[in-house]
Amino acid sequence: MCGILGLLLHSPTQDAAVEICEGLSLLQHRGQDACGVVTCAKGRFYQCKANGMVRDVFDKKAVSKLIGSMGIGHVRYPTAGSSAHSEAQPFYVNSPYGIVFAHNGNLTNTQDLKRFLDFEAHRHINTESDSELLLNIFANNLQKTGKFRINEEDIFTAIKDLMIECKGGYACVAMLAGFGIIAFRDPCGIRPVGMAVRHTNDGGNDYLFSSESVVADAAGFTEWDDVKAGEAIIITRTSVSRRTLVPNKTFAPDIFEWVYFARPDSVLDGVSVYRSRMAMGDLLAEEVRRVLDMKNIEVDVVIPVSTSQRWKHSAYSNRQVPDTSRVAALNLAQKLNLPYREGFVKNRYVDRTFIMPGQQMRRKNVRRKLNAMALEFSGKSVLIVDDSIVRGTTSKEIIQMAKDVGAVKVIFASCAPPIRYSNVYGIDMPSRNELIAYHRNPSQIAEALGADLVIYQTLPDLVRSVQQFNPKLEAFDCSVFTGEYVTGDIDEKYLEWVEASRSEKARLSAPVTEPSSSITIPRPNGHSNGLGGGLTAAMKQLAMEEEEEAMKRREAMVGCSGPMNGADDIVGLHNTFKVGSM
Repeated sequence: MCGILGLLLHSPTQDAAVEICEGLSLLQHRGQDACGVVTCAKGRFYQCKANGMVRDVFDKKAVSKLIGSMGIGHVRYPTAGSSAHSEAQPFYVNSPYGIVFAHNGNLTNTQDLKRFLDFEAHRHINTESDSELLLNIFANNLQKTGKFRINEEDIFTAIKDLMIECKGGYACVAMLAGFGIIAFRDPCGIRPVGMAVRHTNDGGNDYLFSSESVVADAAGFTEWDDVKAGEAIIITRTSVSRRTLVPNKTFAPDIFEWVYFARPDSVLDGVSVYRSRMAMGDLLAEEVRRVLDMKNIEVDVVIPVSTSQRWKHSAYSNRQVPDTSRVAALNLAQKLNLPYREGFVKNRYVDRTFIMPGQQMRRKNVRRKLNAMALEFSGKSVLIVDDSIVRGTTSKEIIQMAKDVGAVKVIFASCAPPIRYSNVYGIDMPSRNELIAYHRNPSQIAEALGADLVIYQTLPDLVRSVQQFNPKLEAFDCSVFTGEYVTGDIDEKYLEWVEASRSEKARLSAPVTEPSSSITIPRPNGHSNGLGGGLTAAMKQLAMEEEEEAMKRREAMVGCSGPMNGADDIVGLHNTFKVGSM
């Protein structure tokens, strides 16, 4: 999960960098591993990117060197690739025309795309990031025009071809040197992005692209409009062009955005995140009442889990955003006429746990993160509410903490249904075997967690909590709950590869090679590129070389960032990060 942003100011003499950095800080909850900004002035790009939080990377000196009235930015939470400095975005290619690119999501046919770019397009891929693949597919499609100067029609054609070639969930922003900024969204609309306008005093317009509407609100932009599924928008100084390029796909945004990832003060696809979480609490209350009545259990108090920090474990991850479970827990308590109490005191400078490497580290971190107040637990039957249960590490420790300070009975309620399957569209969920709900029913989950009872939101109620605010949303990606993937191209072989590469052990070893698709990538002219066929001798040799390189990585366990994609002065763009600090 990442955050993307693009900005084009009406005045060519005004610099966009400060506003882009401010916007990225509002998207920091979407990614804390790395961040970057590239601006453009008089056809030249200016870059600053590095691992770390926005506040740490963009100091006054670095921002002052990011000149130009348009630019794009990115905050990164790695799901594909690694946490290497070289994979900080935006990415850059100089041909054709000069393009910078930032992406949120995950591709599901990366190996086929790599082979195509290598054997047919002859483009070098320098990182493990699928964002670099998207950039090079886009660049290759533009290259085929053979034009000295391109127009909007050429760009729409290139993006349409990309949407045919690239499978998965993605929202992207791009910038062409001296031309303008671009945003587009995958044909299923899985990952979010929208645009807004700010009218200037001289009658012009500033334009913004962002993953969430909160950035537009804070910067004084209005007329927020979500980019539609399969749509691309091109903005220049003189025009705004938008077109749906791949229609007739099922529009299915990821419902986990409303459950967990998006800020409560954002609106996604016409639905207030805050209102949807209120509705989750209301509907969960009905299920809780039904189960408690059936089991003849009484509850004394409702307590939210104050651990919903969306922060990846890193040295820079020490801030947080408002908790996702509080809103739902408060509404649930009101619906059940039960007292609502804050039973856990949180240390606001410890990281989010479900994406923290190492199970032992997660267990240790929960106790450092929270302290249970005995006053609210002692002698009581407590109903603890959280947004979701993933591995169960946090939940188990919280339940034990409640019992340690005297809770007589602990019932644990989740605003989301049981999470039993991997996410393949940009959320770094663990493998199925690491999920507490995989191959377990609620009674078995309660036993594993040490709870007296576990109650889950039903999937129909979760869908209703979002859909009621926008009936046009007829479908959602609910794959982590159902195992049904909306793009229709995910099979067991691919899931096994995902699990092998994401498992705890795999994080400590070299990357696992993705399986090739048995289906060739369709080309826009109707011809196949033959990527799904048998391996040629050259491909076999390449596979052997890749395996040798992987072996070297396993033996050396190298922790360096490796080759840079525009991350230093030698490859790609000059990087202003820490200029003059040596």
